[in-house]
Amino acid sequence: MNVPPYAMDRYGGVESRRFWAVLAAGLLVLLAGLGGAHEMETAGHVASGMDNAVVWGLPHVFAIFMIVAASGVLNVASVGSVFGQAPYKRRARLSGLLCIALLAGGLMVLMLDLGRPDRVIVAATYYNPSSVFAWNVLLYSGMVAIVAVYLWTMYERRLAPWTRPAGIAALVWRFVLTTGTGSIFGFLVARQAYQSALLAPMFIVLSFTWGLAVFLIVQAVMMAWNGREVAPEVARRMNRLLAIFVAASLYLVAVYHMTNLYFARQQGFEAFVLLGRGGGGVYATLLWLGYVAVGSVLPMVLLFGRAAAGKGTTVLAAALVVLGGFAFLYVFVVGGQAFPLEIFPGWQAASRFGDGEVARYVPRWPEWMLGIGGLAAAFVLTTIGVRVLDMLPRDDEVGH
Repeated sequence: MNVPPYAMDRYGGVESRRFWAVLAAGLLVLLAGLGGAHEMETAGHVASGMDNAVVWGLPHVFAIFMIVAASGVLNVASVGSVFGQAPYKRRARLSGLLCIALLAGGLMVLMLDLGRPDRVIVAATYYNPSSVFAWNVLLYSGMVAIVAVYLWTMYERRLAPWTRPAGIAALVWRFVLTTGTGSIFGFLVARQAYQSALLAPMFIVLSFTWGLAVFLIVQAVMMAWNGREVAPEVARRMNRLLAIFVAASLYLVAVYHMTNLYFARQQGFEAFVLLGRGGGGVYATLLWLGYVAVGSVLPMVLLFGRAAAGKGTTVLAAALVVLGGFAFLYVFVVGGQAFPLEIFPGWQAASRFGDGEVARYVPRWPEWMLGIGGLAAAFVLTTIGVRVLDMLPRDDEVGH
């Protein structure tokens, strides 16, 4: 096995035992996630909190976050390879690894939450060009292939001249991929929360924010594990970039809701998620407290403050951004389905099937296990990749 020079001292002794202990913990969590998927597979989705109103539950929140973050985390590599910024170029390998790991974890959750994961073969063999879901089959697999080639050019000296073209291809592809993810919701006409042209650009900016936040957390953990430090100037630059992304995301989310408020037919839904009217209290709380306050305003205060260069401040701010991302997606995905469908505009519909009523949804343990299992899958892939390959940046290497 070709072991990186800096890792020679870690393939034995205390460091080796620590690696296997961390890997075993990740695999146990992954196994628990597969157990949750097995429970929903054998007992049916009645084992979850989902029903015929809320068909995309907590697992989809985890899956969408990881898929969107997978696109955004590659922004670090793009800034380095495409725009020639040396501090980011040193992080391109770790950025590419995280992209593949997050995408694999998100797709694992997505496939296992379908109830019949074996039916994915239908999507792979019978292509329906009129379905945005069918587009994503090509977008996700294409993303993995392009990033794999991108990483190959960074490891093979003979292919070094192709690193920038591969980076440009990855940059374009991830824009298209995130546009496709946002379009899944933007093309849904049956839900008042969605069907907006703003969703595609909003998801692109959100991907920048969540991807960089995940990258900063993983970088800090892996660098500490390997006894390294991020250069203070690099840390300040990345912190400022994250703060700018957070502000841009908050702005676009605000524009999205203000646009909805402009249309009379959307004002009922906006009162539901913004003010908590009609049974939307939990969604309003998650949006204002979880996403706006904890996930956006507080991280910006930390990142623009005097202690922004501190490693603890960076990890805390990035972790808050991640928590805010999950809060936003829960409101967006689950809250958008919980709000009753307007089947007959201008009329009130009521029946024993719950028409016109707010859907009640409480995630159950198989859903939590499956979602966390997807994170564990990404963690395991990242841990193995950093262990086996030369993935971590070295800020003391000039011009590399």
